[in-house]
Amino acid sequence: MANSICVYCGSNPGNDPAFALAAREFGQLLALGGRTLVFGGGRVGLMGTLADAALAAGGRVIGVIPEKLAAKELAHLGLTELHRVPSMHERKALMAERSDAFVALPGGLGTLDELFEAWTWSQLGFQRKPIGLLNVKGFFDPLVEFVRQSAASGFVNQGALDLVAVDDDAERLIERLDAMGG
Repeated sequence: MANSICVYCGSNPGNDPAFALAAREFGQLLALGGRTLVFGGGRVGLMGTLADAALAAGGRVIGVIPEKLAAKELAHLGLTELHRVPSMHERKALMAERSDAFVALPGGLGTLDELFEAWTWSQLGFQRKPIGLLNVKGFFDPLVEFVRQSAASGFVNQGALDLVAVDDDAERLIERLDAMGG
């Protein structure tokens, strides 16, 4: 069982209320399942919605934020633990260290950066933690198709596609991560 799940998601709320609803429900689901949320430590966007929901449901929430972002008053100060680190590299390393699995919710470039780093680490064998995409309203469909095209073009090993579970149902996604060894 993945006792702690690192969630990558937007520091913006997106333009569809379904994104915030999914973040809220995912945070609640983690907390009610007794799982720790590890995330980027922000109080804004989907990150803030996710953390607030987990906290409101009695969950344990660990945030990791670079000092530069914390200084701009973006840090969520109501968390179980808030770690301030010097750089984005240290943020990603500490988030990975504190997590048993990774899940991406809708987000922008930062979310994709973190997702692809975890995915690459898995492909190269640097870590074997399960990875999932919560595919809210098909958000990740173009990304999955891009990776399939990269594999078909000979740039990505076919096995890399099996390293990531994609599901539009949060409970089912967590079950799949647990089955993958989280």
